[in-house]
Amino acid sequence: MFSASGSFRGFRGASFAQMLNLPPTSGPRESSKHKSTINGPWEGDSVMQGTKSFRPGPFGKSKVSPKVLVEKYKNGETNALSLLHQLAHVLLLHLEIKETVTADVPPPLPVKEEPSISDSYPCRAFYERKSSVNLQIPHAVKDQLSKLINRHQEFSTCGDTTAAFIIKTSTGCEVVALGTGNFNSKEGVSSNGRVVHDSHAVVTARRSLMRYLYRHLLMYFSKNANLTEKSVFTPSANSNLLSLKSGITLHLYVNQLPKGAAQIPTKLRLNPFSITTLQVNSEISLHLLVEGKVLSIFSSTFDNSACETVSMSTTDKITQWQVLGYQGALLSHFIEPVYVQSILVGDSGGTEIRGMEMSVNQRVEGITSQLPMFYCMMRPHISLVPSVVTSNTGSSHLTYGINWSEGDSSVEIVDGLEGKTIEESPFKSGPALASRLCKAAMLHRFRLVAKEAQRQDLVTTSCYRELKMMAKPYQEAKHVLRAYLCQQGFGSWLEKRPDNGNFTA
Repeated sequence: MFSASGSFRGFRGASFAQMLNLPPTSGPRESSKHKSTINGPWEGDSVMQGTKSFRPGPFGKSKVSPKVLVEKYKNGETNALSLLHQLAHVLLLHLEIKETVTADVPPPLPVKEEPSISDSYPCRAFYERKSSVNLQIPHAVKDQLSKLINRHQEFSTCGDTTAAFIIKTSTGCEVVALGTGNFNSKEGVSSNGRVVHDSHAVVTARRSLMRYLYRHLLMYFSKNANLTEKSVFTPSANSNLLSLKSGITLHLYVNQLPKGAAQIPTKLRLNPFSITTLQVNSEISLHLLVEGKVLSIFSSTFDNSACETVSMSTTDKITQWQVLGYQGALLSHFIEPVYVQSILVGDSGGTEIRGMEMSVNQRVEGITSQLPMFYCMMRPHISLVPSVVTSNTGSSHLTYGINWSEGDSSVEIVDGLEGKTIEESPFKSGPALASRLCKAAMLHRFRLVAKEAQRQDLVTTSCYRELKMMAKPYQEAKHVLRAYLCQQGFGSWLEKRPDNGNFTA
């Protein structure tokens, strides 16, 4: 969460071409591409150098149906190129696969794609949604959410926007952190760390994940051998930090696309003279959440004098976590970066994940070489899966959100607009109604771990912000990331107010 007076301007570079690996707009370089086109019934004869051409034979249309061919492709019996040739033969179409040389010209820009013959067949995302591997995680999330809601039916409508983190091992998958919610606090920036400013589902689930990681660090540093063995952590062979045990992977489920650049217009394709570079940069740039609205960092409608606080969009935060890790600065004193291996998006019928792939993966492509040791750009596999919840737009608890992590005896209900626990919440930390996800609560857990780990340098440091700044490699990686995003033309990350983390308890 950031003050409205923070810097938000950035450079509008022509970075879209770099992100999609297009040829540069200057210099003598040439790039070679393969271009597939399906035209109408073949007429005449043409000869091109570097062109592979296929046309139907004289024996008429094949008796094999397109549906059978597509099924074989889905089952892995044929590859994509073979499928194209077979479909061309069955449908009596002329197929050319051209190896073209692109001249040194400005890169084409995206436009909405017109319907094509391939639209009538299942796409990769549709196939992945049906795969057995991708069904395990949403089933686990649905079961866990149902268990939590069934105990507290009065909050059954709080799960409209849901996110969860899942630990996967050879024995199965387990939901370890879960969050719901869709609001930012209307309050100004808290100086005592006891207000949760961003209560969007993914942010809530991530803070619940941090509570899970703290719990397992306490288990690891305990004097109990059984608890140490049950911890997900083990000493790293490459550093004096801990890392997740071999065979454990982390995955993120979201039941809808997060706010921000992930929700850019669907079905974009490269085509010359389509839309302006400014429009493209606006879509894939960093975004702000301002009083319930999502604005590009370049938006001229953002009035910083009229807003108490703003925050970066959820999509941008996921982009950051895939580089810095989901553990945050404080936990980086004890563990190596923790990354998500896959992001599964609940499909509500018309979901398109290309914007998510561009935002999370391609905006930071190539940054790893600039990062300090143990940090990298972790490219998650993004796919569609069944949605686990249905919309409850008429809910009276629209501003409420649920948080839970593995080991919690009950859920906590936070009013997103207030940034605090409600009186009726099954779990309350005290009469002040500060959430267990607030910064002050995280600082308390950090001190418990530092004491168990016998880290006197951390125990004697009292200020929250100072402890974060002491995580030098993490801070260096954050600086590199934000400079990289700005250099690539996606805008400048908002800076937090200096007094935001000066509390001690």
